[in-house]
Amino acid sequence: MNRRIAATGLPSAVLFDMDGTLVDTERLWWAAVEQVADGIRRPLTAADTPHVLGRPASYTAAHLQSTGGSAARDLGTLATELDAVFADLVAHEVVPCPGVLRLLDELAAADVPAAIVTASPRHVLDLVRKALGEERFAWTVAVEDTPRTKPAPEPYLAAAAALGVDPRACVAVEDTPTGIASAEAAGCAVLAVPSTVPIPPAIGRTVLDSLEQADLGLLSSLLTPAERN
Repeated sequence: MNRRIAATGLPSAVLFDMDGTLVDTERLWWAAVEQVADGIRRPLTAADTPHVLGRPASYTAAHLQSTGGSAARDLGTLATELDAVFADLVAHEVVPCPGVLRLLDELAAADVPAAIVTASPRHVLDLVRKALGEERFAWTVAVEDTPRTKPAPEPYLAAAAALGVDPRACVAVEDTPTGIASAEAAGCAVLAVPSTVPIPPAIGRTVLDSLEQADLGLLSSLLTPAERN
């Protein structure tokens, strides 16, 4: 694809998770799962968090089916319902997370491409991309676009390949352990901005409270000199 090359010292690309990172939709996803779970008389609890946050509808549907008892519907029906309820909620309420639009504009001004890498379906991703400004993103990867989704590395590897860059020269911005596992397995440096679940710092991972604290200088500093453009 055609794009301008980022200046020396900057990340080759910044790869953003969507739900809970770019837009405040993790709570909408939880609300959608809660609604569907209530419909099969299987209330959500805190113990369900790892099976909901950062997970695609197919995974969460399988979790609900396996733990929902006799009231659980078939897997395909549950996944379709989760997808439909979530898409409806997103269509009515897309709220950028604090600092997101400013950071995206700073990347654009520096010719650093941004991409969305999400476990959400394409039609939800397109709603969010349009709401944030389609021109802000050089590439997008939805759940349908790779054989395996997060926590496998394929989504981040696919985004880097589409942009023609080394994933080790990219910064991934994530909010959940599932997404962080995916980005780290792909070799990306990670900026974690937890939305609901605490995330500890680690080698190759920096944790902030908000993207309001992030700028291009910080993103560049997450890469070793050998990994920068």
